[in-house]
Amino acid sequence: MRSIVISVNQFDVFPFLSASGDPMPFSERVTRLKSSLIREILAAAQRPEMMSFAGGLPAEAMLPKSEWADMPRSIGQYGMSEGEPQLREALAAQARALGIDCDASQVMIVSGSQQTLDLAAKLYIDKGTEILLEAPTYLAALQIFQLFGADCLTVPLLAEGPDLNALRQRLEQHSPSFAYLIPTFQNPSAVRYSETARDAVAALLDEFGVTLIEDEPYRELTFDGGSARPIVSRLKKASWIYTGTVSKTLMPGLRVGYLIATPDLFPHLLKLKQSADLHTNRVGQWQALQWIGSEHYEQHLLELRSFYRTRRDAFEAALQRHFADLAEWNSPQGGLFFWLTLKHKIDTRTLLDSALAQNVAFMPGEPFFADPDANPGYLRLNFSHIDPERLDEGLKRLAAVIRHTQLSQAA
Repeated sequence: MRSIVISVNQFDVFPFLSASGDPMPFSERVTRLKSSLIREILAAAQRPEMMSFAGGLPAEAMLPKSEWADMPRSIGQYGMSEGEPQLREALAAQARALGIDCDASQVMIVSGSQQTLDLAAKLYIDKGTEILLEAPTYLAALQIFQLFGADCLTVPLLAEGPDLNALRQRLEQHSPSFAYLIPTFQNPSAVRYSETARDAVAALLDEFGVTLIEDEPYRELTFDGGSARPIVSRLKKASWIYTGTVSKTLMPGLRVGYLIATPDLFPHLLKLKQSADLHTNRVGQWQALQWIGSEHYEQHLLELRSFYRTRRDAFEAALQRHFADLAEWNSPQGGLFFWLTLKHKIDTRTLLDSALAQNVAFMPGEPFFADPDANPGYLRLNFSHIDPERLDEGLKRLAAVIRHTQLSQAA
């Protein structure tokens, strides 16, 4: 069996040296560039024998069948930087149905919602810029904000949303350029903010004049039918950027995401996009437009929710069998992840090599925190993608790795 070794230390800053050993003439920003932990793990997870709980991959069985015969030849040509007008209209209508006051002129199509975060970082962040984040938060957002040199202020995430006392304290003591929040089935924790928390967050951001970047990739993946208006729809004064994607509901391969922004921000974001890639995949946009707002899309969402609800239930049953003595968790009411807190804290990054040797991949929880070394003992496990027939064995092996490591460290 080919071994894969992933060291905790290899995710430190790269040594940027030329072939002769001299420093490379790169930008100061690049000195903060770190290797992506999830990229390394997902590369290992491509092995056919690997049982992976690592990435947030949709189930391939639920990727919808795509039809291309009616696509106009003109779609192969360059398009508008803002995106296809019809798709922007459809997304604006969808947002208004959620209570967001907007029109199509505020909608921009991006190459997956990750590009929204890149544009926002370019718009706001210089070295030392203060920003506000949940703890834990989305790993790829944290990476890009830190790459641009942000000083990340964090607020603990509770069962109903952020710690509001801590949030007010942060806002009173600092002047963050923006707050980045994921209020609906948060990645990695799966927390869904309550209505009360959403109102309180909006009121605080308005009071202190802090821009909100609201990220909602999992909104449609609800298993209990519950929903809540986005926080941006509750803001009265603060500027905002709202971002979403079709990657979790249609096909990630389309690379179609979107942002909606207040008029004071949109022109600047558009100029930044034009300097980055000029255009977004028109073929992917055309395919997305065949679904958004249609009856067959609504039917697809119903089937998707039922499918993932079944997978969540099977996953939780297997967790009860193998992890009841090792960890605590809440049953996610939507999204694609379980967030586990180990009862006996260890740095879960130290488990990777042993788990991969057992053909099990998972995401350690520490990198989802701005200060990973101060937050040991968490795991993010994806339940959407693994073959159900391999689920039990995969969790059994992962639990065995944790028990062995805990015993070794206690000895």
